[in-house]
Amino acid sequence: QMKTAIFPGTYDPFTIGHYDIVMRGLDLFDKIIIGIGKNCTKQALFPIEERLSSIQKIFAHQSKVQVVAYDGLTIELAKAHGASFILRGVRSVMDFEYERSLAETNKQIGNIETILLYTKPEYGHISSTLIRDLHQHGIDITKYLP
Repeated sequence: QMKTAIFPGTYDPFTIGHYDIVMRGLDLFDKIIIGIGKNCTKQALFPIEERLSSIQKIFAHQSKVQVVAYDGLTIELAKAHGASFILRGVRSVMDFEYERSLAETNKQIGNIETILLYTKPEYGHISSTLIRDLHQHGIDITKYLP
């Protein structure tokens, strides 16, 4: 049976940390669907269409990766794509606690397993929030992007 995972996030922007999680996830899964969530509580810096096309370009050479935008619950996206797993990256204890509660909820309501990959130490300080802040202050962010 094919193992498919959803890698959900807002990806505003998609960082080298995200890229690393996807590439490492390809050792575990036959297919990874990067789901760009339309998070109405966050004010996006980059329009969703731009995020979608830039991530598609990054993985154009990788047939095992698909990029989609979605509204609603991640478990609904997983069901729609026949995915049995959610893939997430964890940088810190705070991330872990947040991810643990999400994972437990997704298991209860969607019977889907969450696989957590720890961020490589060199990417541990990188977050989309930090990169957006640097970008808004005119700092070159290219070294944080794949």
